[in-house]
Amino acid sequence: MKLLKEFKDFAVKGNMIDMAIGIIIGASFNAIVNVLVKNIILPPLSLLSDGISFGDKKLILREASAQASQVSVDYGLLIETILDFLIVGFTIFLVVKFINRLRAKAEDVQDATVPTPADVELLSKIKDLLEEQNKVLSKK
Repeated sequence: MKLLKEFKDFAVKGNMIDMAIGIIIGASFNAIVNVLVKNIILPPLSLLSDGISFGDKKLILREASAQASQVSVDYGLLIETILDFLIVGFTIFLVVKFINRLRAKAEDVQDATVPTPADVELLSKIKDLLEEQNKVLSKK
């Protein structure tokens, strides 16, 4: 029964919901990156490399025969995967940078164009009151 209560607390607090949303968005983002890499970035790179597709690049260790299948090291797939990783990493960096910029702007007390969150405004007022109180106490 205690385990059920702990799970309910976990799910209700939003941790599980946040994680599920992140996974769904991540899967969709992965599809976008795959299209971006395979259909937009790699074709011009293939042109630069004389029309060679990176996905087809491999080092054949043993040719296929009647008794055994081909054994190869598919290093082209590694190149594609590394490009995927770099694009995803750079895109996530840009998104996080954008969100941090918005967060910093929202938490800036002097910026009148963005409404200050209530907790930041309250903390600023408390800080001002403490400074005034310290000035009064230091004069005595």
